[in-house]
Amino acid sequence: MVIAALPDRAESFTQFLTVILVFVFVLGLTYLTTRFVGSYQKTKSAGRNFEVIETCKITNGKYLQIVRAGEKYVVIGIGKDSITSICELSAEDIKEAAEPKVADFSFGSILDKARSSLKKGDNNNEK
Repeated sequence: MVIAALPDRAESFTQFLTVILVFVFVLGLTYLTTRFVGSYQKTKSAGRNFEVIETCKITNGKYLQIVRAGEKYVVIGIGKDSITSICELSAEDIKEAAEPKVADFSFGSILDKARSSLKKGDNNNEK
């Protein structure tokens, strides 16, 4: 009876590995597609004459934006169905914000933090 069960276990394990490999392949393909589409959109929208300098959310679906159009800076209001020019700013009125610091978190560093906090929790529970 035990010998007859071994091929079933091997077959189940093979099916499990196949499913995992297909999942990893689809996940990788999704990642690559997302990266490609993002870089494609970035090159398509990268112009020299228009640039959004700053955006401020007022309420859901309503924003104020400072937009550079050529050499002029314009404040626009964006609503659900309309865009309204509010005023024009001079270059001296614009305060360039410092580049935001992007946190450089890798999956490994987050995993290490989680492991260390779990170890601390286990050590506290053992006492």
